Amino acid sequence: MRILVCGGNGFLGRHIVSALVDAGHDPVVRSRHSDPALNFVHATTAADWLPHLQGMDAVVNAVGALRDMPGQPLQALHADAPIALFDACAQAGVRRVVQVSALGVASNDTSYARTKRAADEHLLALTARGALHGVVVRPSVIFGAGGASTALFLNLARMPALLLPPAVQDSAIQPVAVRDLAAVLARLATQDTPTGLVEIGGPQPLALGALVASLRAQMGLSPAAVGRLPQWLAVAGARVGDHIPSLPWCSDTLAMLQTPNVCDPATLPALLGRTPVAPDALYATLPQHGKRHA
Repeated sequence: MRILVCGGNGFLGRHIVSALVDAGHDPVVRSRHSDPALNFVHATTAADWLPHLQGMDAVVNAVGALRDMPGQPLQALHADAPIALFDACAQAGVRRVVQVSALGVASNDTSYARTKRAADEHLLALTARGALHGVVVRPSVIFGAGGASTALFLNLARMPALLLPPAVQDSAIQPVAVRDLAAVLARLATQDTPTGLVEIGGPQPLALGALVASLRAQMGLSPAAVGRLPQWLAVAGARVGDHIPSLPWCSDTLAMLQTPNVCDPATLPALLGRTPVAPDALYATLPQHGKRHA
C-alpha cells in the first residue's frame, strides 16, 4: 500500500515510516523538510491537500508540537490543517486515516489538548457518517531516541541529586516504546481493524518520578537523592517557561502532567501481536548513538 505519512521526518514519524517499509509498504513523507515540502500552516483547506492524496491508499497524521512556536501555531498544526486533510480524504476516496493524538486530551483545557481534540472529533464524526475508516490513536508518553521528553527523562536520570515538582514526581504515566507504537500505527493504517478511538499505553503504569529512577538504575547508577520542589515554585517556573518558546517546561506542560495518563494495558499487546517493551527495559531500546546524545 502507498501511505501518506504527515510529519514523517519527525520523532514518531520516522519510526512509522520504518515500520511501514519493514511491512512491505510504500510510505510517502510530507513535512516542512520533505521534497516536495508541505507546511501544515499553509495547508488549511481541502484543496491544499488533494494533490498530495493522488495515488494514496491511506494516511497517517503524526504531526504534533507541544506548544505554539513562531510561525507554527498549534491551531493550524493540530486543528485547521488536519481537519482540512480529513475532508480532502473523504473527497478523494482515501478512506483509511490514522490520527495520532495523545492520552489525556479529553480531560484538560490546554491549547495542546483543545487543538488535538478538535481534529480527533472531526475525524470521528466523518467516520461515524461512513465517509472515512478513521482511527484516532491516543498514546501515553512515548519513549525513544530523538524524543524531547525522552531526552528530558534521561538528563534527569543522570543527575545524582534533583528536586522534582509534585506533578513530575507523582504523575501517573504508562510509557510506550516508540517502536511498539509505530508498529501499531502501521498495522492500523494497512490492515482491517476497528475504527474509532484507541488509547495506547505501555504494559505498566507508574509515576513519572519512578520512571526516572528506573532509567537511572538501567544505566547502572546508584539511586539519586530526590527532593520535592514546592508547588508554588513549580508554577512560577512554568510561567517563566511560557515566555521562552524553546523550553519544554511551561504552564501547559504542568497542566498536562497533572492529568492522568494511563489506560488499559491490554490494548497494546493485542494490537501489537507480541509482548511490548516494559518500563525496566526502555533504556536498552536506545541505539548506542542515542545513549550518547539523548
